[in-house]
Amino acid sequence: MAEKRDTYKYQQKVGNKIVHGGITNDLERREQEHQQKWPKSHITQVGRATTEEAARKWEQEKGYS
Repeated sequence: MAEKRDTYKYQQKVGNKIVHGGITNDLERREQEHQQKWPKSHITQVGRATTEEAARKWEQEKGYS
């Protein structure tokens, strides 16, 4: 059985500047949470939905974790 691809990689941006990056299974909720700290920010999804394991690896490689 294949692993679920239900985890999204994202970058939180203010304008074109990346202020945070990470992974989530709910982009909308995560964006709302981040907007409390960065009110004028938005989320940009990076790639397609992936497995949690692959997303965590990406997060560590980028230094977001």
